[in-house]
Amino acid sequence: MTYGPPIPVIIDCDTGVDDALALLFAVRHPGIDLRAVTCVAGNTDVDGVVRNTLTVLETAGAPAVPVARGAERPLIEAPRSAAHVHGHDGMGDLGLPAPRRTPADVDAVTLLRREILASPRPVTLVPTAPLTNIALLLRTHPEVTRNIERIVFMGGAAGAGNATPVAEFNVWHDPEAAAILLTAEVPITMYGLDVFNRVVVPAAEVRRLRASTEPGARLAGDLLAHRPAAPGTTAGGTGGTAVHATVDGPGEAAGGLGDAGALCAVVDPEGLTTHRLPVEVSLAPGPARGQTVVDRRSRIGESELHEGTREQAMVDVGLEVDVPRYVKLYLETVEAGGTR
Repeated sequence: MTYGPPIPVIIDCDTGVDDALALLFAVRHPGIDLRAVTCVAGNTDVDGVVRNTLTVLETAGAPAVPVARGAERPLIEAPRSAAHVHGHDGMGDLGLPAPRRTPADVDAVTLLRREILASPRPVTLVPTAPLTNIALLLRTHPEVTRNIERIVFMGGAAGAGNATPVAEFNVWHDPEAAAILLTAEVPITMYGLDVFNRVVVPAAEVRRLRASTEPGARLAGDLLAHRPAAPGTTAGGTGGTAVHATVDGPGEAAGGLGDAGALCAVVDPEGLTTHRLPVEVSLAPGPARGQTVVDRRSRIGESELHEGTREQAMVDVGLEVDVPRYVKLYLETVEAGGTR
């Protein structure tokens, strides 16, 4: 596949296992110009997210990408980590060394504003985490939307959730922030659980990556192998940020790309089938809090007839994904990146 000029991208993440897979892809794909990474509490505490992000960038041999610390809790709720999925360190307890790199001397919102407005081309913003930083940015500096091409966020679900029966972790963690995201008035793509769970790297490829002598490819293999499940099953877990793994045979763990699929969709949007649909976030207390309510009806119903229509954001919702295409894209990118 040939690519035009690299797409300016900023990733906002809560680096656990599959955010790390996304970072490895972003720094190694020739079609991405990774301009900054901002960190938010989610899979682990925000200081752990900063540490993990710097470690991944260092292992991948990334250029000096600025990394900034962001919100340490949601707008309203208390923070709720996903240590039971991503390990106590957020990175599968792989025992990775502390990074030598240091974060930027500005906060995440300041860095987001600076890099978005300074980009010579409109930026694609890719949040793979709870959306607290993005909400704060949009409320504090709404002028940034004039230089945002698109927001491709990993979060939400048109079908079943995982944090609750109907809510996906990233949106459930900070529903108010997700609702603010939908007011951005820029094109938005939702890479939700409907496609997130489906992109799985076969066990043989995971083993090959783990045997690599190149640090970034080997790290990708170790991350993909995190949390194998029983034969024939899929590992559950939180968030759009959990890695879902299956077992192809005895001792053969396959691994889900998770958040990295959203980056694949940035450089190869034809691999993702989207439908432009009304979406809103359920904010009321109770079992539906944090649900992304995706209206897939072909016509209005009695509620609208009797009560009138509500204004809802129109979102390009990912509903189908070309799994072999994205697996191939990911593997080729991560392995070739170590040789550039």
